[in-house]
Amino acid sequence: MELAPRLNLITGDNGLGKSFLLDVAWWALTRKWPQDLNENLTSGYVARPTDVGQKATIKFSVESKTGRVEYESSYVPADQSWRGKAGRPWNPGLVVYALADGGFAVWDPARNYWRKKGNIDVQERLPAYVFSSKQVWDGLPVLVDGKTTKVSNGLVADWASWIREGKADAKRMAAVLAILAPTSGDDGLQVGDTFARLSVNDARDIPTVRMAYGQDVPILYASLGVRRIAALAYMLSWAWREHLIASQQLGQQPSSRIVVLFDEIEAHLHPRWQRAVVPALLKVVQTLTADAGASVQLIAATHSPLVLASVEPLFDVEKDKLFVLDIEDHVVTLREKPWAMQGDVINWLVSESFGLQQARSIEAEKAVEAAEAWMRGDTAALPPDLSTKEAIHAELARVLAGHDPFWPRWVVKFEKAGGRP
Repeated sequence: MELAPRLNLITGDNGLGKSFLLDVAWWALTRKWPQDLNENLTSGYVARPTDVGQKATIKFSVESKTGRVEYESSYVPADQSWRGKAGRPWNPGLVVYALADGGFAVWDPARNYWRKKGNIDVQERLPAYVFSSKQVWDGLPVLVDGKTTKVSNGLVADWASWIREGKADAKRMAAVLAILAPTSGDDGLQVGDTFARLSVNDARDIPTVRMAYGQDVPILYASLGVRRIAALAYMLSWAWREHLIASQQLGQQPSSRIVVLFDEIEAHLHPRWQRAVVPALLKVVQTLTADAGASVQLIAATHSPLVLASVEPLFDVEKDKLFVLDIEDHVVTLREKPWAMQGDVINWLVSESFGLQQARSIEAEKAVEAAEAWMRGDTAALPPDLSTKEAIHAELARVLAGHDPFWPRWVVKFEKAGGRP
């Protein structure tokens, strides 16, 4: 799997390994599995071979700050872990992983990379920041020097604090949120004018979002789709803010490269939002960093034909790739697909990327296939309950809309055969 430098989209049926590929990509970039760093996650577990008697290896190359790095790791059953070459790891830039369960993982070169004491490499820093879905909102406590420390206050507290200050952090969060939400129609997201309280016993000031109907709604009461976009905006803003602060304290230049891994990028999103999210993520890095030269590499898994349709105007075969997971002879295969614009969602559904025969219900697909078999005289292909033209016609009338484009073909054949529609 040779990834493209900008956009990489992965499609495939459920259970074929899209999340697995993203977990391995995170591990390749950070050498840590998300679940190992936060047991509250419901995903991100260590990859393990199905047959420990066979040698299992993960081999990859990474574009790091100092150039391309080749690496190979072997699974050691006795240790229940992957073992590779010891020594100082690579620096891939800032890495943000949005997991399908709502959790996030962040690797920051300023805060998680090894440091030096004299000429000696010392691995004393936290290996990464891994949030469960709840910790994204409420804060992430971790052990630092034997003491429980909150390394993030969570979306609710941090966003409220940024809004009160009214400075760069609040503006950055609002700008990222505005880019990630759709800009057409009435579904654009804006920060509300007020805070909210959930009850007399809850002293938190809850940030609000201005909905399309003009009401400010506490972010905790917003829909799953709105909360997912808000969580993404927060994690990107928080990761960059803390990276800037740490870089300044260390006397280093901030990273100009961000890698974003995103599992089920369309999850909980209305179709209008689904077709906006990938183009928005490719734009957001320049807004986040205020650096026109900053680069982003996005690796995303999706089940949505709208996501693929949305990238047609911007897809560049020199910088972007499409991968498809499939089953061939009971073996899962991963193939890079040559890019070809499909034009609309229906064409994407019936393309090799998604593999549907028709963009209809199962019953309608069966009826249309029976009708097509009857029209070409292939009676052996007719199912028992659709073995006559009358039965086929009755089923088509039941399952197809009156304006379905299949009707003209069928009616002409049906009438020629002496039928009456």
